[in-house]
Amino acid sequence: QIQLSESGGGSVQVGGTLRLSCIVSGAAEKNRCLGWFHQAPGKGREGVARLASDGSTSYADSVKGRFIVSQDNARNTLYLEMNSLKPEDTGMYYCAAKFEWWSSLSPDEYKYWGQGTQVTVSS
Repeated sequence: QIQLSESGGGSVQVGGTLRLSCIVSGAAEKNRCLGWFHQAPGKGREGVARLASDGSTSYADSVKGRFIVSQDNARNTLYLEMNSLKPEDTGMYYCAAKFEWWSSLSPDEYKYWGQGTQVTVSS
C-alpha cells in the first residue's frame, strides 16, 4: 500500500524559510515521479515542483530560484526547501506520487496523495 505523509509546515514571516518533508512508503521506484502541490485558500491545487525517478526536476515559474525539491539517499523521503517565502505561498502543501513513464506537474495525473501540511507566510 502506497502511503505519503507530509510534515514541516508552519508559520513564518515574509522572506523566511521552511523545509517540508514527505515520507514515501510502499512505492516502487520504477517510473516514479514525486511532486509537491500547493493549494491556496479557496483555490485549486497547483503543481510546485516534481522529482522524477531519473533525478530530473521541474518547477512552477512562481517558485523557480526559491524552492528546491530533493530526496534522501534512501529515496524514501522527499523534501521541499522553501526560501524567500511570500504571502502568496500560503496554503496547504501536498506531496503526491505517479507511476507513468512521463513526468508532470499536473495534479490530475497523480494518483497517490498525502494529507497535506499547512504553510502560512505573514508580513
